Amino acid sequence: MTKIAVLGTGRMGGAIAQRLLAAGHPVTVWNRTVSRTDPLRRAGARVAGSPADAVTGAEIVVTMLADPAAVDDVLFGPGGAAAALVPGVCLVEMSTIGPAAVRSVADRLPDGVHLVDAPVGGSVPAAVAGQLRVLVGGADAAVERVAPVLAALGTVRHLGGTGSGAAAKLVLNAALLIGVGGVADALTVARAVGVDRDTALDLLGAGPLGAAVARATATDADFPVALAHKDLGLVLDGLAGADAPLVRAVHAALAAATDPTADIATLTTREKP
Repeated sequence: MTKIAVLGTGRMGGAIAQRLLAAGHPVTVWNRTVSRTDPLRRAGARVAGSPADAVTGAEIVVTMLADPAAVDDVLFGPGGAAAALVPGVCLVEMSTIGPAAVRSVADRLPDGVHLVDAPVGGSVPAAVAGQLRVLVGGADAAVERVAPVLAALGTVRHLGGTGSGAAAKLVLNAALLIGVGGVADALTVARAVGVDRDTALDLLGAGPLGAAVARATATDADFPVALAHKDLGLVLDGLAGADAPLVRAVHAALAAATDPTADIATLTTREKP
């Protein structure tokens, strides 16, 4: 089996580490908040004291962190992992940080260390069940090497060179959040014209917004508003001024949400005058 280090064991990182352990891989984990590694320790993971310690001896290193700044700090900051990576190791960057940040990371890795960007579509339940959509970018040889490990997490799709997976993830998240935002506005129209919520959701679920309705009413998904706002900020950065009014409108709605820690489904429960 493959020796794997997972840096970042929050909602998704923890579920991914659990899945890799269940697949039989020896897994070492690190997280800034150590208590979040406790379930993984009980499941058989080794808990490291620093990112550099975590990657020592690893063949594949997975990063699943909140944003580009966190990735930069964990890899290149004091006690960071990059300095401890040796030639032949493959870094699998699974955070949602956008293609520019992915390429910046790749450019700064030690010689002989390969990078595959592999953000995912799906939430924690899909990670636990091994049903994620893994969106992969990177050189063919590096992707072939990590594909058997990533296959334990779900369906792997190689989209092109470095940054391709990160770019595709922004497309998926933009569509997801626009869809949920559309459901939210449709429910506002329903309230205004006297259609009750359950009836409106039933009608919308049978129409072109069906998939968005399913996500907007999910109770087992976990995509916090703050992370969604960050992701659409990355989308706006990538647009470089191009016209995308729906993206901008949903980005503003996320910024105005009252609870940034709540799931994006709360967009559809906001009250409007």
